[in-house]
Amino acid sequence: MAEPFEDGEEAEVVFVTLGPNAPTRLDKALAAAVPEEWALSRSRLMKMIAEGAVHLDGVAVTDAKAKVAEGQVYALHLEPAVEVETRAEAIPLEVVYEDADLIVINKAVGMVMHPAPGTPHGTLVNALLYHCGDTLSGIGGERRPGIVHRIDKDTSGLIVAAKSDRAHHGLAAQFEAHSVTRAYLAVVHGVPSVGDPRLRGTKGISVETGGVIRIATHLARHKTDRQKQAVVWDQGRHAVTRAKVLEDYAGAAALVECRLETGRTHQIRVHLAHAGHGLIGDPVYGGKRRLPEKLLGQGAVIGNGFARQALHAATLGFDHPVTGERLEFSANLPADMADLVKNLREAAGIHA
Repeated sequence: MAEPFEDGEEAEVVFVTLGPNAPTRLDKALAAAVPEEWALSRSRLMKMIAEGAVHLDGVAVTDAKAKVAEGQVYALHLEPAVEVETRAEAIPLEVVYEDADLIVINKAVGMVMHPAPGTPHGTLVNALLYHCGDTLSGIGGERRPGIVHRIDKDTSGLIVAAKSDRAHHGLAAQFEAHSVTRAYLAVVHGVPSVGDPRLRGTKGISVETGGVIRIATHLARHKTDRQKQAVVWDQGRHAVTRAKVLEDYAGAAALVECRLETGRTHQIRVHLAHAGHGLIGDPVYGGKRRLPEKLLGQGAVIGNGFARQALHAATLGFDHPVTGERLEFSANLPADMADLVKNLREAAGIHA
């Protein structure tokens, strides 16, 4: 099914099925349907459509505004990967697991995932290019480490990257199917309570068994601040977070476990802010709330001066995309969050 290019290499074909509530025009529908892990922007999809690289029932569709319907399956013919210009850098990495097909990293606070105009060096991609050498996945049109999911610069924790194309496809499929286990630890303002009438009355929030709070909204770029995400209802991408309180710090703060069903940009930060319990230290979504020093003492002092969002990707589980073996990984809290939690526990009289 692959089509040869002029240099003799073959196109890789991936298939996208349009689900319910998809936008009615082709470019928008594909942009909403393709997994984020495929790194296919809307602009690139429009270019592919114009070049005849998007097919329906074996026929190229070249009109980006073409009407679409639920259930249609589009074949996307991807060009062979090219060498990425980003340079390899000998940056230390905490490798949790590695084999011929994938690598799991415990990302440090402050490390950016990809090079960008403001951060051309020192990123996880730079580090993986050095660490992995020539064993790189090529999805997204570039020969680069196969990043299949992302965490923010100032969020710490577990990331898996593909070293082979077969691993990249297999991992991306699991993320799309929501079969990957991802649990984050967050320290938030206030204590989300399943019995709170305000919380229960907030649109998009429901309560599940076991004290789990389910937050389901759509997320899209903020209308006036393009660096932010916002909760929306009639556009954007579906997002689901499940949150459960692990520790209550005198009613003024809490340690919360967040499990992702989807993985949208800033999802946990936006969802907890929507619930009225923004992350401590979050400069974008956390608001101006301060922890009460009378209740939490040194824990409040540390929390009010916390230099980043208190969020850590603590557990990650998936089926090995080649062997099928179930893999589960965990990473302890980094020093800054561990110190915050320690002091909050002491102030609240909790003995871990």
